[in-house]
Amino acid sequence: MIVEIIVFLITALLVYFLYLYKRVHHYFDKRGVKYLPGVPIFGNILKSTFLKNHSVDDLDTLYRAFPDEKYVGYIEGTTPILIIRDRELMKAITIKDFDHFVDHREFFSEDTNPLFGGSLFLMKGERWHDMRTTLSPAFTGSKMRKMMPFMTEISANIVNHLKGCIGEDIDAEDLLRRYTSDVIASAAFGLQVDSVRDKDNKFYKTGQKLFEFTAWQRFLFFIIDIFPNLSKKLGVKVFPAETEDFFNHLVTSTMEHREKNNIERPDMIQLLMEASKGALKDDYDASDNMSTTDDTFRPKAVQRQWTQTELAGQAFIFFAAGYESSAAALVMCVHELTINPDVQEKLYQEIRSFKEKHGELTYDNLTALKYLDCVLCETQRKWAAALIMDRVCTKPYELPPPREGGKPVQLNKGDIVYNLVNSVHMDEQYHPDPTKFDPDRFSEENKHNIKPFTYMPFGMGPRNCIGSRFALMELKVLIYDLVLNFKIVKCAKTMDPIELKPHPFNIQPKNGSWVRLEPRT
Repeated sequence: MIVEIIVFLITALLVYFLYLYKRVHHYFDKRGVKYLPGVPIFGNILKSTFLKNHSVDDLDTLYRAFPDEKYVGYIEGTTPILIIRDRELMKAITIKDFDHFVDHREFFSEDTNPLFGGSLFLMKGERWHDMRTTLSPAFTGSKMRKMMPFMTEISANIVNHLKGCIGEDIDAEDLLRRYTSDVIASAAFGLQVDSVRDKDNKFYKTGQKLFEFTAWQRFLFFIIDIFPNLSKKLGVKVFPAETEDFFNHLVTSTMEHREKNNIERPDMIQLLMEASKGALKDDYDASDNMSTTDDTFRPKAVQRQWTQTELAGQAFIFFAAGYESSAAALVMCVHELTINPDVQEKLYQEIRSFKEKHGELTYDNLTALKYLDCVLCETQRKWAAALIMDRVCTKPYELPPPREGGKPVQLNKGDIVYNLVNSVHMDEQYHPDPTKFDPDRFSEENKHNIKPFTYMPFGMGPRNCIGSRFALMELKVLIYDLVLNFKIVKCAKTMDPIELKPHPFNIQPKNGSWVRLEPRT
């Protein structure tokens, strides 16, 4: 009897998945959208699900399969998604017609994952707009100027540590994650952490645990993707409860301690405390560009009041983005400089000349390092951590025909579109010889050749990355110090060329990033 029940349940489940598989095909067929059939249950993500390749490869396969289409169908598990290939259509979705595509896809429910689900990244509609408005003054030039000393202090600590590692094989990936972890600990939470000496400190370990994505976590993520409503009812959590408890306690206890003892420090916790009281000053200066000073995010007459849990969610996402995305960019930049010594030498000559002229690196003279800008831009072109600009249709919208002679496609509320980042960055028609690491693409003489919506490492439109200025400053400080003090060279374990480690999200070299250092004379 038990065997018969099991057979029946398995059969019913297989029939259900076959139905979903065919339903997704029907979704694209009736709209005249081209797609690759994929396989039942997994759709087009079979290989990345089982870590046979990176999710970037799954997306790129679809992007390149139909080169003449404005958009194509992508099957993520059992969910139909439209991949946007056309630059003008990307502009319409992320900027011009943004009011139809206000929200990100709900990867994690706020009910089951309150910190991630309640963060700015996943907030929706007016609530997102109000939080973005609240936080925008926290990322102005004047605020960044106050945070930069935290970065220079931690970078100097890294350099001092490395002076004792000359001639050794260095795990750059581990080292650079310790840097970004210490920067976030200081600039966001007011914690003084030295991860190169205290290797097992709780702050760093918690960050590592958050992004290691075990097989069990990948399975849970897959289940949430296929059964979102059931997962919500069952309270399925991808991230360990102790991780969320750690950040919740850290934020609330720090706020209470500062309130009680009247302590002020120019970091993210302080800014969140001011935001909770509606006292965060709107002090934009001339260095602030339109991405932060747009009237879209000017404060309303009556501002929303935020709970400590909601504010903890913003500190959490600031940590998540600042730790992993910035670390990925640093790792890939250092690795590219290692295997492209001509680029590294050109950068060194700029930094040396800068040092002779300006002395110390400050927020106000950062912009003088033009070639460093080019190096970081090229790193983020070739190895963008963004992957996609996902958007959910929030009110009906008509897409133009996917091709000449086709018919328009009607999007309804809840339909999902992916604007690809990495595939566009690596498209030969926009960036010739895309696998070549060539910072001169972004030089004053050449940057006019880069067409709009072919370079978007921090996203585009009102939902672009609010912390992009912080991230770039964090990257520049350490690269400046590393190249000024050391020549970064290959060792036996240095991968050349770089291949990506299979992963659902993270950008990492397949065999790690190993380098050696030689002191500059």
